[in-house]
Amino acid sequence: MSAAHEDRTEPHRDPLPASRYLRQLQRLGESGLFSPLQWRRRILFWSGAVLVGLAAIGMAAAADWLFHLFQAVVQHNRFWPLLITPATFALLAWLTQGALRPTRGSGIPQAMAALEVEDEGFRKSLLSLRIAFGKMALTLAALLGGASVGREGPTVHVGAGLLYSLGRRFGFADAVAAGRFILAGAAAGLAAAFNTPLAGVVFAIEEMSGAFEHRMSGILLTAVIVAGVVSLGILGNYAYFGRFDIMLPLGRAWLAVLVTGIVCGLAGGLFAWLILPNDGGLRGAMGRLRARQPVLFAAGCGLALVLLSQFTRTGLYGTGYEQAKAILAGHSDTVAGFGALKFLGNIASYWAGIPGGIFSPALAVGAGLGANISALMPGTDHSAIVLLAMAAYLSGVTQAPLTATVISMELTANQQMVLPIMATCLLARAVSALICRKPVYHALADKLIEGYEHELARRQHEAVPSMVEDPATPVVPEHEADANEPTASVDAAAQDQRPQP
Repeated sequence: MSAAHEDRTEPHRDPLPASRYLRQLQRLGESGLFSPLQWRRRILFWSGAVLVGLAAIGMAAAADWLFHLFQAVVQHNRFWPLLITPATFALLAWLTQGALRPTRGSGIPQAMAALEVEDEGFRKSLLSLRIAFGKMALTLAALLGGASVGREGPTVHVGAGLLYSLGRRFGFADAVAAGRFILAGAAAGLAAAFNTPLAGVVFAIEEMSGAFEHRMSGILLTAVIVAGVVSLGILGNYAYFGRFDIMLPLGRAWLAVLVTGIVCGLAGGLFAWLILPNDGGLRGAMGRLRARQPVLFAAGCGLALVLLSQFTRTGLYGTGYEQAKAILAGHSDTVAGFGALKFLGNIASYWAGIPGGIFSPALAVGAGLGANISALMPGTDHSAIVLLAMAAYLSGVTQAPLTATVISMELTANQQMVLPIMATCLLARAVSALICRKPVYHALADKLIEGYEHELARRQHEAVPSMVEDPATPVVPEHEADANEPTASVDAAAQDQRPQP
């Protein structure tokens, strides 16, 4: 017994069991779930999404209040805008000639360009806090002056700028991390602006990021959800245009899909084609006029908007939200040509080069065109045709059919129209591409990037004689030597989205 007992071997024991536990804790710390770095990034994303949601809500409330103030002036005397609107356009054109040039236009192309170019100086010139707050203030000023612009594109710009600046401030300044902050901020901005969380995610995937990373999905979703919860908690569960229980039964009614897809797709493509810079034709002529006298040209665009508004009972000013909602509900008192007139008013406002988006005004144009189409199809539900036309025109302008489909569904809290809306948007996108071959936001973003690359090449070329004494000496580009201080010339070259030669 004793021999057997002596033959027994004790099981191997780690002389330092604490070291094993330390290694396990180290592995847990290196995992994504317990990593302090990952948690710091998550907290920044969530905090930034809260800020974006609050900014979107504040901007929406301020925009409504300021535009109602302008409407009160118009109701007092419809000719007051002959003075107010051209003066506002001229002031905004003057203010955005220098350091605030990146605030011009929608803001979505700026966010897309910053996402694509991994240069800190370029990104800062487009998305700094100064630009974000300037974008917000100048867009509100445009609405106060009656411009036919929206606030959704600027909210995307502001959201991207806020999260990008927040990430840089707390140490996430490398190119890849900064790109994630930009993408999440843009998606959260759209979701909070329209109260459409799903549309924010789809917009980020379809429009903002051509190479969407799988691991970005969780970050993106949480940012959109947090921004949406902020909007939901303050404003409540609402649909932008109200709830519409409409449907399009199979059969002859689906002819509306074909008609709205073709007509509104062509109109959307024409609008996108007209606002893209070009050397020749009408766009080239407008570009040359504006290049010579930008402030006077903007004032002329404001005057054109006021004169066009005289042909309507409700005016062409602002986002067009009230007119679109009334047309969708079937009790609008606007003129039959509202869609075409709003189309021209949007062109005038964009050509002026002032800050402001095109999302909401595009929906208003689609609603007006839908009312015209509905009059030619009396046997089909009016609201269904108008909703199809709104989605089709938005898809034609942006050439982003999935985003247009989801936004149209969420804006009206309607799921019965999913298939006809999707079919209409896909058709509109195909038809739009016949006129405008490249999606408008991508084309405008490419213009910004081309301007940046041209300026970079010019500076490198000029730096060679003065900086290099020995041919073997490497040249350090100026933007790498001082990426945090982009020059005004870079801003000027990179931000010019207007039609010009």
